[in-house]
Amino acid sequence: MFNGLSAFPLTPLVQGEPDEKAFGALIETLVAAGVNSVGALGSTGSYAYLTREQRFAVTKLAVSAAAGVPVMTSIGSVNAEMILRLAEDAQKAGVKGLLLAPLSYQKLTADEVFRLYERVAGEISVPLCIYDNPATSGFEFTDELLVELSFLRNMGSIKLGDLPADLAGASARVAKLKSQVAKGVTIGISGDAQSAMGLLAGCDVWYSVLGGLFPYDALRLTQAALRGDVDETRQLNSALEPLWVFFRRHGSLRTIATVAELTGRVVAPCLPFPLQTLAGDERDALQATLAQLPLRAEG
Repeated sequence: MFNGLSAFPLTPLVQGEPDEKAFGALIETLVAAGVNSVGALGSTGSYAYLTREQRFAVTKLAVSAAAGVPVMTSIGSVNAEMILRLAEDAQKAGVKGLLLAPLSYQKLTADEVFRLYERVAGEISVPLCIYDNPATSGFEFTDELLVELSFLRNMGSIKLGDLPADLAGASARVAKLKSQVAKGVTIGISGDAQSAMGLLAGCDVWYSVLGGLFPYDALRLTQAALRGDVDETRQLNSALEPLWVFFRRHGSLRTIATVAELTGRVVAPCLPFPLQTLAGDERDALQATLAQLPLRAEG
């Protein structure tokens, strides 16, 4: 399941509770588009703001609505015992993979992170994806640690949060990682504005925020990049550059949530309090940008 396009949808909220109807509709669109997997309750899915009970309910709904498409869900928490409970819940719900970022109030050492993944990996029965997201976790993985972790049991993929800004540098890093990680562990890219380059650099999977709302567009870009069509990939990515400007300026979550509200896919406000979608001139500018982009919400 750790190949191609893994689409990460929002978990739309209404007064702090998941909007099951809207969430189910988002998942059904992903299934209709033919995504390779669904990343429920990633950072885009606001997992860190939800209770254990809410996360279990959303995960069960995701697996049901996905109708056989593999679902991965986040088990991140600052409490290790809670991580294991969340892993148990997710597996009970029927997920095919788990996503874990090393969250902590106190900054973790590399040894502490290794021990965390070692413990979790030893107590689960589905593959685990390492979530390298220093912007939210505060922890920066070294490539040496990623390689070491890849040899733990039940490791399935590494979700990179960043790559060198040039294609040559990105390709070199990805190639080196692929030559060193355990057999069968894939390398994925997140951070949508750099994902086209990441795929061209050799990444196996795009862990995509855009794909959670516009899977047809994300799939087209993914497929072009994975078959090595550099010209088409760059053309498709360039067409999305006006949107990537907002991703860089405001972050992917606030931007894609605003897009979902503006397009009527979710009810506003959809983010967990106190997070806010874009307002004022920036919201108007994003709406004007959307009007110029040929994004496909449906097939």
